[in-house]
Amino acid sequence: MALPSSGPLSINDIAGEFGGSTPHAMSEYYAGGGLVPAGTSGTYGAVPSSGTISIQNFYGTSNFVPVYIEEIFSTWLYTGAGGTQTITNGINLTGSGGLVWVKSRSLSSNNPFADTARGGGNIIYSNSTAAQSGPGINDITGFTSTGFTIGNNANVNQGGQTYVSWTFRKQPKFFDIVTYTGNGANRTIAHSLGSVPGCIIVKCTSASGTDWMVYHRSTGASQYTRLNLTDAASTDAAVWNGTAPNSTVFSLGTSSFVNGNGLSYVAYLFAHDAGGFGLTGTDNVITCGSFQDNGSGTDLNVTLGYEPQWLLVKPTTSNGNWQLVDSMRGFVASPGTTTSVLRPNLTTAESTWNIVWGPTATGFQWNQNSGLTYIYIAIRRGPMKTPTTGTSVFSPTLSTSTGTVTITSGILTDAHLDMDRGSGAYGWWGSRLTGQTYLDTKAVDAQSTSSAWLWSYMDGYRTGSGSSNWVTYALKRAPGFFDVVCYTGTGSATSFTHNLGVAPQLMIVKGRSFVSSWHVYDATNGATNYMRFNNDPSTALSTIWNNTAPTSTQFTVGTSVGTNSSGQTYIAYLFATVAGVSKVGSYTGTGALQTVNCGFTGGARFVLIKRTDAGGDWWVYDSARGITSSDDPYLFLNTSGAEVTNTNYVDTTSVGFQVTAAAPAALNANGGTFIFLAIA
Repeated sequence: MALPSSGPLSINDIAGEFGGSTPHAMSEYYAGGGLVPAGTSGTYGAVPSSGTISIQNFYGTSNFVPVYIEEIFSTWLYTGAGGTQTITNGINLTGSGGLVWVKSRSLSSNNPFADTARGGGNIIYSNSTAAQSGPGINDITGFTSTGFTIGNNANVNQGGQTYVSWTFRKQPKFFDIVTYTGNGANRTIAHSLGSVPGCIIVKCTSASGTDWMVYHRSTGASQYTRLNLTDAASTDAAVWNGTAPNSTVFSLGTSSFVNGNGLSYVAYLFAHDAGGFGLTGTDNVITCGSFQDNGSGTDLNVTLGYEPQWLLVKPTTSNGNWQLVDSMRGFVASPGTTTSVLRPNLTTAESTWNIVWGPTATGFQWNQNSGLTYIYIAIRRGPMKTPTTGTSVFSPTLSTSTGTVTITSGILTDAHLDMDRGSGAYGWWGSRLTGQTYLDTKAVDAQSTSSAWLWSYMDGYRTGSGSSNWVTYALKRAPGFFDVVCYTGTGSATSFTHNLGVAPQLMIVKGRSFVSSWHVYDATNGATNYMRFNNDPSTALSTIWNNTAPTSTQFTVGTSVGTNSSGQTYIAYLFATVAGVSKVGSYTGTGALQTVNCGFTGGARFVLIKRTDAGGDWWVYDSARGITSSDDPYLFLNTSGAEVTNTNYVDTTSVGFQVTAAAPAALNANGGTFIFLAIA
């Protein structure tokens, strides 16, 4: 078996691939054209002479290609066209192979599975015991280097109906597909997962009346569940031969459901916390685990070490449906909010479930009050790759029509800020994590709910009836650039985890469940100061951040009600500097024309400025409304007031933006201090 392209390698793995003398030593092998050195330095730390070695040090830093979750998994929403369609989700299935699973959200329909091992057009349904159907079914018809194709069957493509697809690319430490022919005797089957499987799903493709058999590491090799049924875990050693899988094979017994003589089968293998991803090759992207509902009616927090985007859950100690949620269809961190679920064992359309569950920065929260034990598969939220262009993570757009307003940002939108240009009375900030709720930047109110915010779109979000004169700023969460964290206050100094990947330089925090002010941290003024959008014109000393600067993994809040009242819910928007994409910084006013170099090459498309040594508003400029030498209209983030035009205070320039000599003291007072957020 070829060595994987990511993850740690044992000396036995390397010796098995390349041979060598016995006993083996790392010094026999090569990295980047030279012998692997033993020592305590190097880009990725010590390079051992025995045991395990990082993939980077084995191949050499210049030859190491990181793998990210967004390259191997996709949840993609689309609307049926009634003919044929090509779904372009960015997943290379022809080059690497993989699985596509589709379900109609609006129709009662089957759950078709198609994979590259069996070939496009060969369909099995997770809600059925039927054998494989041939290409004439017109469900998932083929695979491309950027996604897959679909036919005109209602299961995948009825005109005007809504659908979701989940694509799993084959990748060591994540997912594998194996096909085999049964022999009716105890045996092992080789796989290329490159780690011990956490879950294996097997379906007979050549005979009807056969269930979808599920091995899960939490129920063990003597038990199974069935993906097409609701029954609890059952015991039968004849299914998995009572033998747990290892990193190279999985075991089968004599059961005809997994190993009938002469029958054909497909097996889908899912890894468990195997690392292998991200810049270091050590990040986990998939977890197969279990938890027990505490039965007390209180929240249970399940820790994964990352925020999930996809979650499949099944009770094993009692009958119950498989429940599937994902962040694209409404898996939200809002207490009391229902969750949009689909059930792979049923044909039913998408429905809402009033069980309290939602993602956290480190896992997910659950509260069913059942006392049951559940198994799950969780997949990490992306992207994991740091952006290189501002247009991939930020989009300013104008709304100029009345009635139903459609916001198409051109990016997968995780948060939006909508500002009223006409009266300037509102600045509505919402997020995918909080669903159909929003907060007003110009008020101290608790969050409000509106059916206008519809997050089920790949290219932005939509609203209902709206005004004709708004500007929308769409933001995508991405490492180093922007993150959103929802948390519940504790009343005592506490650190909360974020996934920005670097220390935030600008944090905007607001209570959601009660009337509270907006509190702002910026790196220039540090953790002993704060600002507010309202009622506090300049920086103020406070222990609101517990005098603790945020780190690349956590931010800290003190005991202030504004950021950490016990039992109250909050949201934090976190920003940082990414070369060529965003800049969080400061400047000193001169009263004359000055250029603020943000390291951009095409100028700033968004600029937020606040004076910190004296009273002043939060000034907002953007390219959608225009940042030109003749006119650069502005709005205030913190106070009401219609958009002001016909001024020349802030201009764009290739490296960032300029503050002109005509600018008022609130933007360029000689000797004044200012903070800013600029996005390319």
